[in-house]
Amino acid sequence: MFSFAAPLALFGLLALPLIYWLLRVTPPRPREIVFPPTKILRELKPNEETPAKTPWWLMALRLALSAALIIAMAGPVWAPSGIVASSAPTLIVIDDGWPAAPTWERRVEGAASIIESAARAGGPVAVAFASEAAAPVPGDGSRAMEKLRSVRPKPFLPERKPIGEQVLAFVRAHPAARLVWISDGVAQGDAAGFARMLKQSGAGGVEVYVEHHAPRALAAPTNDAAALSVDVLRAGAEESTAVDALDAKGRTIGRAAVDFGAAPRVRAKIELPVELRNEVSHLRIEGENSAGAVALLDARSKVRRVALVSGDGADMAQPLLSPLYYLEKALAPFAQIRTARPGAVDPVQALLAENPNIMALADVGLAPGETFDALSRFVEEGGTLVRFAGPRLANADDDLLPVRLRRNGRVLGGAMSWEEPKALAEFDATSPFFGLTASKDVTVQRQVLAEPDPGLADKTWARLSDGTPLVTAERRGKGLIVLFHVNADANWSNLPIAGLFVDMLKRISAMAGESSAPAGGERTDAVADQSALAPMRVLDGFGALGAPGPTAQSIPPSFEGPASAEHPPGLYGAGEAFVAVQTLRPADDVSAFDFAGAGLTASALRSGAQLDLRGPLLLLALIAFIADALIAMALGGKLRLRPFGAATAALLALLCVSATMDETRAEPAPKSAATQREKDAALTTRLAYVISGDARIDETSRLGLEALTQALNSRTSFSPGEPVGVDPAKDELAFYPMLYWPIVASASQPSAKTAARVAAYMKQGGTVVFDTRDALSQRVGGAPTPETLWLRDLTKSLDIPPLEVTPRDHVITKTFYLLDGFVGRYANGETWVEALPPEPKDQAARPVRATDSVSAIIITSNDLASAWAHDKRGQPLFPLTPGGARQREFAIRGGVNLVMYTLTGNYKSDQVHVRDLLERLGQ
Repeated sequence: MFSFAAPLALFGLLALPLIYWLLRVTPPRPREIVFPPTKILRELKPNEETPAKTPWWLMALRLALSAALIIAMAGPVWAPSGIVASSAPTLIVIDDGWPAAPTWERRVEGAASIIESAARAGGPVAVAFASEAAAPVPGDGSRAMEKLRSVRPKPFLPERKPIGEQVLAFVRAHPAARLVWISDGVAQGDAAGFARMLKQSGAGGVEVYVEHHAPRALAAPTNDAAALSVDVLRAGAEESTAVDALDAKGRTIGRAAVDFGAAPRVRAKIELPVELRNEVSHLRIEGENSAGAVALLDARSKVRRVALVSGDGADMAQPLLSPLYYLEKALAPFAQIRTARPGAVDPVQALLAENPNIMALADVGLAPGETFDALSRFVEEGGTLVRFAGPRLANADDDLLPVRLRRNGRVLGGAMSWEEPKALAEFDATSPFFGLTASKDVTVQRQVLAEPDPGLADKTWARLSDGTPLVTAERRGKGLIVLFHVNADANWSNLPIAGLFVDMLKRISAMAGESSAPAGGERTDAVADQSALAPMRVLDGFGALGAPGPTAQSIPPSFEGPASAEHPPGLYGAGEAFVAVQTLRPADDVSAFDFAGAGLTASALRSGAQLDLRGPLLLLALIAFIADALIAMALGGKLRLRPFGAATAALLALLCVSATMDETRAEPAPKSAATQREKDAALTTRLAYVISGDARIDETSRLGLEALTQALNSRTSFSPGEPVGVDPAKDELAFYPMLYWPIVASASQPSAKTAARVAAYMKQGGTVVFDTRDALSQRVGGAPTPETLWLRDLTKSLDIPPLEVTPRDHVITKTFYLLDGFVGRYANGETWVEALPPEPKDQAARPVRATDSVSAIIITSNDLASAWAHDKRGQPLFPLTPGGARQREFAIRGGVNLVMYTLTGNYKSDQVHVRDLLERLGQ
């Protein structure tokens, strides 16, 4: 609301010269007074006379002055939204599904205007949301406003029938009620049924408001061997948009332009290399902040590289009878297929060189030798081996199988068999195939039987109706071995030509490379209850992933929607074996609701911030009062023309200035120019420390970084500028590659906004070195120090990756100097960095490791700045523990390595440095 305090103050300032001018009117010079005789005094007549009548224009001015005062005392308000106040009980129903999210703030402001108008009229008001089923309770405006401000849009589309029934109950209790529906404009969610309830309620009045924004949504995301594609839906007339493909860190990997034409639904394709498409975590419509505009991708959406090898030598002669033909057809929609070149001496090893995720062997027997050892290493290191039975495998003798097999096998339905072909049994809840329909049309005429060893039931993923295993699996090292007890063509079973076969292979493909995938012999609690996938991260109404709320519940693996309050859209599961629940199901639509066809008139919702007219009216009354006084003085001859003209000019100037101030307030304030300090920081790279508020510690940090800067200038090609102290709450942090943050336990915790700035700095490539300086106070198994507790409280607001004590082979120990650790004033503390990937077995071939990016956080307790700091003469300022020049030198070297690490990242982990590093390490 506009404030008139500034114009009134300005008016007072402008009126001061006028008042001074009036007061300084020169009085007549004093003259000698001669008292006349009494008779003469009696004959004198007064010069002042009362006019016969007041001029009509002066009377109009005084009446306007009085009217302005009277109206101002009544507290008038101007509502540009056109909302009329009503004293009848008012019920406001607001659609709070994901279609309302893009314009949620405007909807809230519009509802607030209605609440304020109802409160001024003295009528009770209640607010209800479409996702609620509780009965609305009317109350005062403040209570309704509090509820309005506390609700956020939901990530699903609620059904309106429950709240419609509550509306009917409200009208029965308040027959003259006024109903207001702030609609999201979409027909889904039974908008037609809710409209009929409003029409049939018998309320005193029904008002409908809608926003002009038409929602857009995504459905049916697919990442197949050809491209990443998704359906784009619209509920309005927008002709074009764009869909972005983003990774887990929110970086845009690809984009597809979408042209709807006349269609309400089109398919957008993002063509990228498979490696990039596998990095995509979600798709989002550009400029549409809602859960419906986000499509999530899970482990099932990744395109796996599958290598196929067959033991049949007649593949080229009769390709349509080859097992590989059926496997290629089944895998082609969702996997990249690799086959060996014709004439390859060892097709298995040739394909292993292409780094597949899955190796599929169709009736291939493995004898001890190089191929067997290579496959064993492939599985141990995380690969998935899928084997299909056949004559060769039935008589093979190798241990790259999940179970021991009987020789030959079992023939069903043959001329010498009394048994009929067997059908599939239903999949167990512990099976990865649980949720798939075990078609009774799938029959098995021949199979390889497993020996009834202990644990066979735990290794069985699928079985026949007589209980014999059809698919078994076992985890081996980090990998997985899966065995189909039938062959890959239609000779033993019609499974390879059934749609179920494609779904089973797709489930196995989604599990490839996941250490948490279920397999026999290693049943954890999470695997034992495959019927319950706990929510991991869920979408809010605006389409942002976050922690699940208290109402979110687990889903079965076969869950297909729709999203709801109990099962919000998001990621369910654990580790990398998660399942995505989409906001929209593949067949869902989004369409605009026809209010006219439902017999309702929808008006455009305008936020209409109400304007209090008391200020303008009082200002008008003040101007009229001054004008009346000036006119009266002028008519009485006590005001000369010159002051009157000056007063008129002052009033005109006041009006012009007030109009200018109105226009200025309506325009957004220009962005402040960059400060000289920011310009210097942008032009010269320099180190920075966080100001702690303790003058002694801040001075130590400054001197320490100055000494480190001097060392960098003299020892390296990097020449940083003078270090500076920064306040994360005020200063821009993006100019500084590394922040040194000494922890002071007595300092207050940063605000949530400051913590968010620090988190953004870390995510955008910055590195923060937290130094608790408490290495001497720490005790193994003892209580944490105050500095440690302070740091723990801070990191709760930051997105901290898993940490580990700096290993000897971390790249940070070799960026410039070869170091074993990082010492400071103390040498007994530990330095923590972002955890590295698992250590390779052949450590001699890889003497240095690193993550894909620079560790955003480094934590130490060795008080680094105190070890670096020295005075102007180069003399150390603080003693070291245990002490010595060698410790101080290694502290400086560690600082140099820290800076080089933040600037170059994993550069020294490249294989081109292996030879030199091995030589310097003496290996």
